[in-house]
Amino acid sequence: MSAYKMISIPEAQDIVLSHTQPLGAVTVGLAGALGRVLSEDVRAPDSLPPFPASIKDGYAVVAADGCGEFPVIGESRAGQLDDVPVRPGTVAYITTGAPVPPGADAVVQVEDTEALPPGEGEGEGEGEGEGEGGQRRVRIAKAARPGQDIRPVGSDITEGDIVLRAGELVGVAEVGILATVGAVQLRVHATPKVAVLSTGDEVVDPATRPLGPGQIRDANRSMLLAAAARGGAGEVVDLGVARDTPGHLEGCLAAAIDQRVDVLITSGGVSMGDRDLIKPLLQRQGTIHFGRVRMKPGKPLTFATLSLPQQGGRQMLVFGLPGNPVSSFVCFHLVVLPALRKMAGWAHPALRRVAARLTSPLRLDPERPEYHRATLQWSTVPPGTPAAAAAAAEPPPPAAAAPSPAPLAACELWAVSTGNQISSRLLSARSANALLEIPCAEGVLPAGSLVSALLIDDLGCMPVPAGGVAATPGF
Repeated sequence: MSAYKMISIPEAQDIVLSHTQPLGAVTVGLAGALGRVLSEDVRAPDSLPPFPASIKDGYAVVAADGCGEFPVIGESRAGQLDDVPVRPGTVAYITTGAPVPPGADAVVQVEDTEALPPGEGEGEGEGEGEGEGGQRRVRIAKAARPGQDIRPVGSDITEGDIVLRAGELVGVAEVGILATVGAVQLRVHATPKVAVLSTGDEVVDPATRPLGPGQIRDANRSMLLAAAARGGAGEVVDLGVARDTPGHLEGCLAAAIDQRVDVLITSGGVSMGDRDLIKPLLQRQGTIHFGRVRMKPGKPLTFATLSLPQQGGRQMLVFGLPGNPVSSFVCFHLVVLPALRKMAGWAHPALRRVAARLTSPLRLDPERPEYHRATLQWSTVPPGTPAAAAAAAEPPPPAAAAPSPAPLAACELWAVSTGNQISSRLLSARSANALLEIPCAEGVLPAGSLVSALLIDDLGCMPVPAGGVAATPGF
C-alpha cells in the first residue's frame, strides 16, 4: 500500500501553485524582452506623433482656400522639412508621416490633385506644373476640411501614458510598442533555471547503438529539456542519468542544488518498486506534498519542495515524473508548465481550455479520469469521417469561379485522437495540441460528444482538413 493519499489533478495543481512564487525582477534589453513578463509599468516619455503628421502623400493646404490652382512653395518629407510656412493661397508638397508645415491646417491626398497642363510648364518631382518664372503649381480638385488627413500631436500616444502594464506578456507587437516609446531597458520577471534528470540503470544515451539487453534510449530527458526551454525556462541544465543507487542519486540532487536551480524535474523512480528511490530521497531532504494523483496516465506523479538554508533559505521545487514517456509528457504540461509560468510572472499560468467534439468514440475508465492526447482541427465536418472524405473528393470549382467559404457558424473544433494511448507509446503525443479531459466513468463516450480540451500547443499549426474549412468572406 502506498503511503500517499490519491488526489485529483485540480488538487495537485492548486498545491503546486500555492508553493510557487514569481521570481524577482531583472533588467533586460529590448532584444531580450520577447516572451518575458513585465514587472513594472512602461510609460511614454513623449507624445506620438511628436508633431502634426500627414496621413497621406499629397499637399499641405489652408483648408479655407478651397479648390483652385496654387503655387507649391516648398515640401515636407519624412525627416526633412523646408523652413517655409504655408500661407493662404499657397500649398506645400508632403509625404506620409512628414510634419505638417506651419500655417497649413489640412492635407489633400495626391489623388485629388492635378498637374497643370503642359502649356503652363511641366513640373519635375511629383508631376506638378510650373508657372511663370519656374514656380511649380498644382490644381487642388477637392476642397479640404480643417484637420483632414493630419494626425495631431499625441493622437497615438500621449506623454506619460502607460503603454504596457506590469504583468503583461511581451509579444511581437509589444516589442514594437516598446521600441516606439524608446523603452530599451526593461524590468521583467526572472525566468526559472530548470534542471532535468533521468533515472534508471536501463536508461542509456540516445546515441547508443545497438542497444544492449534490457537497455532503452533516454527519450524523457531530451523531451523534458525541450519542453522546459519552450515553456519559459531561462536556462536548462542537463543532469544526465542517475543510476539506481542511493549514493549516485543523492549526488545528482546535490549537483542541482549547487547549480542553484529553481526547479528540478526527474523522470522515473517514483513508483513502488524496490529501486524507486526518488520519494525516499525527497522525504529525507525535503517535504513531499503529494505522491499519487488520480489521473491516466501519470498516477505516481510526485511534488516536493526543498528549503535550502545554505543558500539563503531559498526554495527549490522538485517534480518527480513517471518514467513512461507519455506520462512524463502529460504530467509536465498539467503541473510543471503552470509552475514555470507562475515563476516567470504569468498572472494566469493555467493551461487554456476550449470545447471540442470527438470524431470517434472513446472508452471511459471507471477508476481514473484520462488526459487523452488529441489534435484539434477546425472544420464543418468531423475530420477522418466518410463525410470529410466525400468533401475532399469533390472536384474543384472551375478556375473562373471562386470557392464559396463555409459559414463560420457551421464550423467547430474537432478532436482527433492520436491513437493508442498506452503510456509507453510516445507516438501518441506526436502532433497533439490538446489534452482531452475525459471523465472517470463506465461505458463509452460517443462520437460527437462535446469535451473539454486543454491546449498544449499553438493552434496556428493545427492540421487543415481537406474540404469544409471556413474562410472569412471578402478575404
